[in-house]
Amino acid sequence: MYTVSVETTFCATHRVCFPDGTLEPLHGHDWRVLAVFAKESLDDHGMVVDFCEAGRVLGEVVAGFHHANLNELEVFSGVGPTAEVVARVVFDRVVGRGLEALSSIEITEAPGCVATYQREFS
Repeated sequence: MYTVSVETTFCATHRVCFPDGTLEPLHGHDWRVLAVFAKESLDDHGMVVDFCEAGRVLGEVVAGFHHANLNELEVFSGVGPTAEVVARVVFDRVVGRGLEALSSIEITEAPGCVATYQREFS
């Protein structure tokens, strides 16, 4: 299996509802987004995915999150913008833009706090 990855960052605020129903205070992070692409074989150009295209698409997907309060974005309406949810939203949007080799999205919300959404390959 071949894998390649690209990463980007965005700055955004959010607040999460704790299991007891209380809301944490609004706070911000410098979010790190790592996109991992995987394929069993390389394309005719010897690539899993073009780094430039993957980076461009990933950057476009997270551009709407930059300097935003994630709780106010429609995509997170009805669900708290946890790192896990952000990872799934980014994953779905990257695949929706035609990058089918996407294997996982890893979100680092803060140092040592990482959430991953990973595709199950059959």
